[in-house]
Amino acid sequence: MSLFDQIQEATSFLQEKTNSFSASTGIILGTGLSGLADQLTDAQAIPYGEIPHFPKSTVESHRGQLLFGKLAGKPVFALAGRFHYYEGYSMQQVTFPIRVLRALGATQMIISNAAGSVNADMEAGDLVFVSDHINLQPENPLRGPNDERLGPRFPDMMHAYNPEWIRFALSFAQGAGIRAHRGIYAGLQGPNLETPAEYQFLHTIGADLVGMSTVPEVIVARHAGMNVFVCSIVSNKCYPLSELTETTVEEVIAVAQEATPKLEKIVAALVAEFA
Repeated sequence: MSLFDQIQEATSFLQEKTNSFSASTGIILGTGLSGLADQLTDAQAIPYGEIPHFPKSTVESHRGQLLFGKLAGKPVFALAGRFHYYEGYSMQQVTFPIRVLRALGATQMIISNAAGSVNADMEAGDLVFVSDHINLQPENPLRGPNDERLGPRFPDMMHAYNPEWIRFALSFAQGAGIRAHRGIYAGLQGPNLETPAEYQFLHTIGADLVGMSTVPEVIVARHAGMNVFVCSIVSNKCYPLSELTETTVEEVIAVAQEATPKLEKIVAALVAEFA
């Protein structure tokens, strides 16, 4: 079955399950951020395992549910948990949910993640609104034959991250007393954390953040013609190297969960303004 046909089958299943629920905005809830799902009202949750062709999330802090509900009074789709290349999935599988949300009518994506900071000015718990990325992952989700029904062969990535949304988020954060920055995200394969030499390299090439997700999702969203906003929670500080300490997944999740209320305010404000 072609990717297009898989998308259509998953979309038909979800339309039947949700009585053709429609929304212009999709949200991806990353590591430790699933609490944002509890802010949705009139929500219906469908486990990923029930949706045709959806992978199953194997990461402990990800719920593995597609949610249909309202945030700030506006209808939204929310992916409570994402998929990663390091789990063993192909990049087409990792980004399949983006394709399905687009087929369901979403035209914009709000994507969240937890990431390490390789910028000395960005502290654990800070929010960073991503303005660009450096793709260091080993596979591209657009590799292979291109289906023009899904997007163009060579999508332009100059304006991958919506500058209007970034300006709005920075202004809102300042007014709310939330430490926030604009920054560049470097995407690596994982699942191991980076070495000190790699952190130094990433800082040198211009990255502010490093993580193991998001970039493939952004590429596919832009391929599908969607507006994109990405917010990272700084989960651990990786630069300067003199401040580097060993990091556990539990610590990353704890920092992300502590910062989630700040992210919730930003996302709700964006939905209220642009959805």
